[in-house]
Amino acid sequence: MVEDELSLFDKSINEFGSKFRSTLSDTPCQMVGLREACKDSVRLLTEKLFVKLKEEERMVEMFLEYKNQIYRQNKLIQEKKDNLLKLIAEVKDKKQKLEELKANIQDLKEEYSRKKETIATANKANEERLNTLQKSADLYRDRLGLEIRKIHDDKLQFIFTNIDPKHPENPFFFSLCLNEARDYEVSDSAPHLECLAEFQENVRKTNNFSAFLANVRKAFTAMVYT
Repeated sequence: MVEDELSLFDKSINEFGSKFRSTLSDTPCQMVGLREACKDSVRLLTEKLFVKLKEEERMVEMFLEYKNQIYRQNKLIQEKKDNLLKLIAEVKDKKQKLEELKANIQDLKEEYSRKKETIATANKANEERLNTLQKSADLYRDRLGLEIRKIHDDKLQFIFTNIDPKHPENPFFFSLCLNEARDYEVSDSAPHLECLAEFQENVRKTNNFSAFLANVRKAFTAMVYT
C-alpha cells in the first residue's frame, strides 16, 4: 500500500513538472498560485502517507501480538499434551501392577489350596495313626497293663504297670508325639532309657509300633531285674 502511494506521489510530481514547463511564460501570479497548489498537493499526500504508515504500524503490532498469542497457545497445548501422555503412562503402569497383583493373588490362592489339601491329608493320616495307637492302647492295656494319656503339646504318655513284681502298681512311662515331619518323636522316659533313641529310629524306619512298645516294655523290665 505504501508503494502505491509513492507511485501516486511520483505521478503527481511529474504532472506538476509538465504543468510547470508549460506555464513558464505565464505571469508571476500564476507561478505563485501553481506553487501553492503544489505545496497543498504535497501536504495532502504527505498526510495520507503518514496515516497509511500509522495503519501499517498498527497492523504489524496486531500481527506480532497475534503471533505471540499463537505461540502461548501452542505452548499451553504442548504442556497439556505432555501431561496427558504422562497420565496415560501412569494409568498403563497402574494397570500392569493391577494385573501383576491379580496374578499374585491367584498364585496365593492356588498355594493356599495346595497347602490346605496337604494339611487335610496330613491330618487324616495323623488321625488314622492315632486311631491305630488307640487300638493298640486298648490291646496293651488289657494284656500288658498299658495306659495311654493325652498330655500337653498334643503328646501321648504311655504308662506301663505290672513290670516290677514287687511293686506291680509302679508306673514306667514315656511321652510320644508327631513332629513337623510327621515322624514319631519319643521323650520324657521315666526311668530314663538309654536305648530309647535307638527304638525311635527303628519305629520311624519300620513303622511297626507294636514292636516298638514291646521293646520299650522289655527295656523297662530288664532295668528292673538288673
